[in-house]
Amino acid sequence: MWDQRYNSDTYMYGEAPNDFLAQQAHLIPEGPVLCLAEGEGRNAVYLASQGYEVHAVDQSVVGREKALQLASKSGTCIQYDIGDLAHLEAGQDQWSGIVSIFAHTPSALRRELHAKVVAGLKPGGVLILEAFSPDQLSSPGLGGPRDLDMLMALTDLKQEFEALDLQIAREVVRTVDEGELHQGECNVVQLVGVKRSP
Repeated sequence: MWDQRYNSDTYMYGEAPNDFLAQQAHLIPEGPVLCLAEGEGRNAVYLASQGYEVHAVDQSVVGREKALQLASKSGTCIQYDIGDLAHLEAGQDQWSGIVSIFAHTPSALRRELHAKVVAGLKPGGVLILEAFSPDQLSSPGLGGPRDLDMLMALTDLKQEFEALDLQIAREVVRTVDEGELHQGECNVVQLVGVKRSP
């Protein structure tokens, strides 16, 4: 599905970074950053332009090709692996930052993935997450899965990231303007969390 969606000269979610990420990226300490479900590369390329060593992962070969083209056009360099988030290896205390922007998965997989995210962050490392919330199902805005199990409620995320100090944890309605497929007043959940030192 994602290869088909990205098979266009147009960047379906735009070339600019996600607004929330751009606002919060300065909180990530210097070092390697992992971008989950990175798609066409807009967020990874932005982080690389800010001086981070960026490693992206997504299941779309077409998305990877477009991401590398965007990086080249922007004069940046990213590492981009093809992989399923169900089999993600995030390591232990490895990442200065992990970015999850609209990386929706079924809830059972999401809980496993988020446990790997917590383990993979270095102490002091920062998670930045934005996702569509369940209220998006009744929103006029364009974007997000139409399956409730794929959407993220703040109460669930607080439990999944209880090992992090949450600097931001909120559900908001905001105007999203990201390419053709994320548009309008949308219901989102936003998190910034810092991994505690042992």
